[in-house]
Amino acid sequence: MSRNVYLNMKTLAEARRLVCARLGPLGNLESETLPVPEAVGRVLAEPVYAALSSPAYPAAAMDGIAVRAEATFGASEGRPLRLVLGKEAFWVNTGNPLPAGTDAVIMVEQVRVENDREALIEAPAFPWQHVRKVGEDIVATELLFPSRHRLTPYCVGALLAGGVFRVPVWKRPRVRIVPTGSELLDWQTTPLSELRPGRILETNSFLLEALLNQAGGSARRRPPVPDDRARIRREIEAAAAEGDDLVMILGGSSAGSEDHARAVIAEGGEVLIHGVAMMPGKPVVVGLVGRTPVFGIPGYPVSAILAFEELVVPLLCAWLGQPEPARETVTALPTRKIPSRLGIEEFVRLKLGEVGGRVVATPLPRAAGSITSITEADGILRIPPGTEGVAENEPVRVELLRPRAELARTLVAVGSHDNTLDVLADLLKAGPDRIHLSSSHVGSLGGLMAIKRGVCHLAGCHLLDPADGRYNVSYIRRYLPDRTVHLVHLVERENGLIVARGNPRGIRGIEDLTRPEVSFVNRQAGSGTRILLDWRLAQLGIDPAAIRGYGNEEFTHMAVAVAVASGAADAGLGIYAAARALGLDFIPVVTESYELVIPSEQREALPVRALLEVIASAEFRRRVEALGGYHTARTGQEHTIGPGGFCPGN
Repeated sequence: MSRNVYLNMKTLAEARRLVCARLGPLGNLESETLPVPEAVGRVLAEPVYAALSSPAYPAAAMDGIAVRAEATFGASEGRPLRLVLGKEAFWVNTGNPLPAGTDAVIMVEQVRVENDREALIEAPAFPWQHVRKVGEDIVATELLFPSRHRLTPYCVGALLAGGVFRVPVWKRPRVRIVPTGSELLDWQTTPLSELRPGRILETNSFLLEALLNQAGGSARRRPPVPDDRARIRREIEAAAAEGDDLVMILGGSSAGSEDHARAVIAEGGEVLIHGVAMMPGKPVVVGLVGRTPVFGIPGYPVSAILAFEELVVPLLCAWLGQPEPARETVTALPTRKIPSRLGIEEFVRLKLGEVGGRVVATPLPRAAGSITSITEADGILRIPPGTEGVAENEPVRVELLRPRAELARTLVAVGSHDNTLDVLADLLKAGPDRIHLSSSHVGSLGGLMAIKRGVCHLAGCHLLDPADGRYNVSYIRRYLPDRTVHLVHLVERENGLIVARGNPRGIRGIEDLTRPEVSFVNRQAGSGTRILLDWRLAQLGIDPAAIRGYGNEEFTHMAVAVAVASGAADAGLGIYAAARALGLDFIPVVTESYELVIPSEQREALPVRALLEVIASAEFRRRVEALGGYHTARTGQEHTIGPGGFCPGN
């Protein structure tokens, strides 16, 4: 079974230079002529000159009377001048042509009419006062836009005003998108009930089609092709025959035995690049078959996106004569150390928010197959290949994926996961302030540490103190002894064992986790659920080492439920709402308090105020109770905890 090997892997900078140097000159786009309103976003193939002047006649710029300026000289407040209407003064509206013999307009607010025949003015006019001269905006024959100019909606007005109604533009580069893989299924024709292990829905071609159209190309998306070298080769041959400018083979660019992109390109032409020192996106292939550029795009969605943005977009821009799009950047402080491999340029997806006047950045999971690491990201950090990462609180430049102004409307929550956060996120976004909830799930203790470092607006916590049975208070005093915080009760929730439907293992309680045939999935150290489990194990005298899977950790209740639903584990400790969401069975263990810890200095921040309004709403309670396993009798109750002690209420 043969496998590919990454030979002479290029740095990203080298790969970009090579793509533009070897493939850029191949751009041989044809032009087409379009009506101006249909040409927005397109690139001019030729310079465009005005056919008309605008305005094409002297026009009034104000409502008032048109006069001959010289006839008004001498008028003053003490010696007002009378002008005969229809002979020496003429009523005009904004945009009207000036009557013959006039060269100025006096605003209506400065005209006093004493009868229907005369107008009284108390100040003289000067020539061309409040008058738009011929060609003031556009002069016939002048250059409106040069070739290679990308037309915007603003350009439509200028072109039409200049008498230009059709324009020559470059045709969009035609790009054939060929998804490959025998495991791929068409989501448009495959019911979800027919999905089986080893078969996946083909989605990358639709994702890249949208990105391509946004970048100025024209996608020709093909049906999925099995892992068959001859069929992939025929797609490339058809692209050349049908006039496609570029081919993107999706999947099959890596080093596996069924990855055929590099071999197909090598058989029919020349491989320019196989492997780029970037992460995600390393397995990209670039080559030439005849005069057709062919890109082998990695199959993982995040890798595919970055390979497209970093290598295909520059080529399209070169062909269209356009600068590469540049994202807005901002300086941010990482909330924790972000390690990176030497020799690799890494693209780290981040959640961002503005806390205390600083932009803070929390890294998202780096898995190239996790499309949500892009959809949930607010920005991207590029870590250069010559460094091993960035330190906590080391300022870094971040490329924004959302407008900068939105960061001030972002609520940064760090701590324990709960399904009610999804309800909060939806209601906050729908509210008048359009608040975006950025939630990082690092466990309850992790949330308190984030408050201590000043990198979040609030932390979600459910830390049980076995000594007194209360939640969170003793931990706040221990880890935030010098801080004043507000403790807001969000919900009470049912926590227990999540098991498969029908409970095939016959699990009745925590003690059954020690049975050798039972596999368990745990929450991460520092989470409230993990602390609860360890407390119950200590009560029962159970050694954690006796539980198979105790060291297998997940960061959210839904991840625990998914592990059980997929058969990866027989049981996991989590909330009822997660079990119910996936149709699993649930064995109650405890009813616990889930609360929000808000530093006093953030209590009046706009995102926090918006949050508290949502929590106090009847709609929030209704939607939470509909999830199941929650109680809202104390929802919204707020207490203050400070160096001086605990205050029951504000």
